[in-house]
Amino acid sequence: MDRNNIIGLVLIFAIFAGSFYLMKPSEQEIKNEQRLQDSLKTVKEGKVFNDTLASTKPNEVLDSASLSKPFGATKVGEEQLITLENEQLIVQLSSKGGKVKSVQLKGEKNFDGSPLYLLEGDNNNFGFHFNAAGQNINTNDLFFAVGNSSANAASLRLKYSEDQYLEYNYTLQNGYNLGLQVNAVGIQNLIGVNQKTIILDWEANLLRKEQNIKSERDKSSIFYKDSEGSIDHLSETSDAEEKIEKNKVEWIAFKQHFFSSILSSKQAFENTNLKVTYTTQDEVVKNYKTTAELAFNAQSNNHFEFNFFFGPNQYKTLKAEGHNYEKIINMGWGPMGWINRFITVPLFDFLDGYHMSYGIVILILTLLLKGAMFPLTRKSYLSMAKMRVLKPQLDQIKEKVGEDNAMLLQQEQMKLYKQAGVNPLGGCLPMLLQMPFTLAFFFFFPNLFELRGQSFLWMKDLSTYDTFITFSPIFGINHISLMCVLMTAVTLLTTWYNNATSGATSGMGSQMKYIGYIMPLLFFFMLNSFPSGLNYYYFLGAVFTFLTQFIIRQSIDDEKILAKLEENKKNPKAAKKSSFQSKMEEMMRQQQAAQQNKKK
Repeated sequence: MDRNNIIGLVLIFAIFAGSFYLMKPSEQEIKNEQRLQDSLKTVKEGKVFNDTLASTKPNEVLDSASLSKPFGATKVGEEQLITLENEQLIVQLSSKGGKVKSVQLKGEKNFDGSPLYLLEGDNNNFGFHFNAAGQNINTNDLFFAVGNSSANAASLRLKYSEDQYLEYNYTLQNGYNLGLQVNAVGIQNLIGVNQKTIILDWEANLLRKEQNIKSERDKSSIFYKDSEGSIDHLSETSDAEEKIEKNKVEWIAFKQHFFSSILSSKQAFENTNLKVTYTTQDEVVKNYKTTAELAFNAQSNNHFEFNFFFGPNQYKTLKAEGHNYEKIINMGWGPMGWINRFITVPLFDFLDGYHMSYGIVILILTLLLKGAMFPLTRKSYLSMAKMRVLKPQLDQIKEKVGEDNAMLLQQEQMKLYKQAGVNPLGGCLPMLLQMPFTLAFFFFFPNLFELRGQSFLWMKDLSTYDTFITFSPIFGINHISLMCVLMTAVTLLTTWYNNATSGATSGMGSQMKYIGYIMPLLFFFMLNSFPSGLNYYYFLGAVFTFLTQFIIRQSIDDEKILAKLEENKKNPKAAKKSSFQSKMEEMMRQQQAAQQNKKK
């Protein structure tokens, strides 16, 4: 076994070790699984539990002392519901807390076919906290009086007296936006002069909407934009909490995988505290909670202006809203993000304009990418062909010099490369240049809203895995994705073809020969639960790669390549050493001399 074989085996071991490390469940996932098992046990025992938001208390009968306290009369009442509706949303407001009780997105369904709600029932709270006449007031628990309302506007008022009240004015605009104007009239007379802020409290349990709830959780968190224009988010894979004290915050997004509820304010939030937690209920994705301070003028009436965005995480929709909302979609980091934002998204939107099946759109995208990459692919294959025809001469050098003198062996090999005009890295660099484009799609397809609920062939939903075979969980796997199987099969076929056409001439060792079979099998287990749209793209990519290599291989004549390399050796310039080569050889000689001195 030569050094290359050993290095290859070490790399394979490192890949396996790294993969097992990355794929092992995190402490958070173990904790969530334990919570789920405890919850199921509780249900089986017939116990009632609710660890989400505090349950709504029944209407109380208050004594005269309670009624005389600030807003005491608003602590009891009967909940009234007001419905606002436009072409995209059905918004239900509640007189209890004056909050948005539910938001239904028209034309969208949950994975099980039920209506899709971004906020639902008592799974969310919204209100203000302040101290009035020595009493802590939480508007979410109080009953508002319903004023004028229409199909797209409503007014609710929390009264302390006729000239002291808190008024909410909702306006459902076109699209996905719900405006909220809050007028605090005379409230400053109830609040101490030292109180400079009022606290906003917004909390929600986001319910499951997708088939793969693990993937949904891993792509859900709170995002925010601060006053300096930076956009950040809390951890998507574990419980997290963050307090933002240095900068003000312009908007806060309760983001799920494919949908978001975003609250923005004309008056920036201060001392914002954000918190994301997993829950014990398996149908709840996560619990989001945010509290923030708003500047409050203790000398006059106060006015606050907010806007809710309730809609899909569709790149073009969020971008059209402004405020950099589109940056809550993970398009990848560095070059991958640039490729997706400036190349993939515009190209996809252009193709989408022809109203074709998304399976056809992905096919065209793959063809365009492979076509653009073809010159690099051909250059890479030609470089590998040159290395292949030089293999017998490299073996002769190894036999002549011996493997014990590694410095001299490398020096002679470099000399041969220089004379023949071959770059030993020529096969790698074109592949590396293609890598950012290949990885960019790894981020693009799993976050592509357009694929949600779209079918193609046997795949019912391109945004999640296709369940060709289902079974009881084995090592956390409970299904087999047919598209992932096909992708793996074509990749293995490509590996076999490469070994069959190049293994014999290159003298590749048996250990290295079968390394290419390991990676596709490893990726099968990694990608089995990924969206079928992504696996479909990788399947097409594997097919086109095989066809490209087959066509190029048939068009290449090894004898002509070898003749060209031999002709290069006769070129006088080939014998002339470059300054870089001279320095490398001098460095090798010095290292070799140092090693010989140590042996003495």
